[in-house]
Amino acid sequence: MLFSSLVWSKPASILILGDSLSASYGMDEAEGWVNLLQNELPETRLINAAVSGETTDGALRRLPALLTEHSPEWIFVELGGNDGLRGFPLSVTEQNLRQIIELGLASNSKVMLSEILLPPNYGRRYTQAFQSIFPRLADEYEVVLVPFFMADIATDPALMQADGIHPNRAAQPLIVETIKPWFRAPERRSMTSKANAGLPAGQTKATP
Repeated sequence: MLFSSLVWSKPASILILGDSLSASYGMDEAEGWVNLLQNELPETRLINAAVSGETTDGALRRLPALLTEHSPEWIFVELGGNDGLRGFPLSVTEQNLRQIIELGLASNSKVMLSEILLPPNYGRRYTQAFQSIFPRLADEYEVVLVPFFMADIATDPALMQADGIHPNRAAQPLIVETIKPWFRAPERRSMTSKANAGLPAGQTKATP
C-alpha cells in the first residue's frame, strides 16, 4: 500500500469530544479554534461536541448518542481537565477514558487522545499520576496521542482570559496551528504517535 494512499485516502470526519477549552468559552463560537480550523480544513468535517464544564463521566454518557448520530471516522478526546481540577479519583478518570476509547473503537471510529496538563499547585504527586494516564492509555489501545495544545499558551498571561484557565481570542489561531497537523493527516500522526510510545509525557520524536 502506498503511504500517500493511507494518509489521504478520503476526507475525515472528526468528532471533538471535549470541554470548555474546545467549546469557545468566553467568546462567540465563530471565534473558537474549532470553527477557525474548520475554515482551514474545508475537506474535513469537524463536529464540535465539546461542552463547557464537561467531565469524563459526562462525556461518556453522551458518547453513544453522538456516535449513532454522526458515525465519525475519528474522535478527538480532549477531556480530563475538569476531573483533575475537581480532584476526582484518578482511577475514575482513567476508567472513564478507557470506556470512551473502547466505545469509539467498537464503533469503528479511530481515536486521537489529547494529553492534559494540570497546574503545578495541585501537587507533584497528583499531577504526575494524572498526566501519566494519557500516554499509558494511548500505548495500551494504540491510539494517537496528541500533545496538549495549551502547554505553551497557559504560561503566557497575554493569551489567557482573566480566570487564568481558559485561552482568550488571541490564543485561538495559535491553537489552530498546533492542532492542524494532527487533524490534517491523522493516519500519519498515528504512525508518529506509535513511534513515540514509551517517551515521557510531552516529549516526542521529530515528525518526518
